[in-house]
Amino acid sequence: MTTREPSPLLKLFLDIGPLAVFFAAFSYGRELLAVPTVYGLMTPLTGAEALAGDSGPLFLATACFVVVSIAALGVSWITTRHVPRMTVVTAVVVAGFGGLTLYLQDETFIKMKPTIVYGVFTAILGFGLLRGRSYLKALMGTMIPLDEAGWMIFTRRWVMFFIAMALLNEAVWRTQPTETWVTFKTFAVLPLTFLFLMFQAPLLKRHIVEE
Repeated sequence: MTTREPSPLLKLFLDIGPLAVFFAAFSYGRELLAVPTVYGLMTPLTGAEALAGDSGPLFLATACFVVVSIAALGVSWITTRHVPRMTVVTAVVVAGFGGLTLYLQDETFIKMKPTIVYGVFTAILGFGLLRGRSYLKALMGTMIPLDEAGWMIFTRRWVMFFIAMALLNEAVWRTQPTETWVTFKTFAVLPLTFLFLMFQAPLLKRHIVEE
């Protein structure tokens, strides 16, 4: 089946859309829950008592996050006939931990979701390194043509980055208010990822394969 490259605008929507919806739903959670239709949709998921508590906006944001993340997968498939493996893993974890958050009415699960995602990627890439292979190459090989040594170094650095981000997420959600964690998740994770990639430029330049 032929795959098509998504437009830059569509790719931006697929990458950032679910996170933007999560932040907006949390920020305006009380106002949205005051809308009868929204309240009626959320009540069967968490119960009225949970929505009335301090975690009500986070439960609403979690439900929106799950729905939009799954919808993004569908949009990606319809428009490009392709869904990146990393996106699928992330969506599965979002749905699983988001569902647990709503079902058990415990915000801990959605806060641990990033840690679990980073942990899964660390385990996959780490297993490949133990076998002397770069699984990252299988995901990004067509995007970044590197030699084998470059892929191994690049993969090891991603593993260290994922470990650092998992520890950082744990530190933030365990020591800071929910509002701070939501802000961190929305406005800090992506810039930190871009900053990490910027520092990889010398490595990529040294190991790039001219086609």
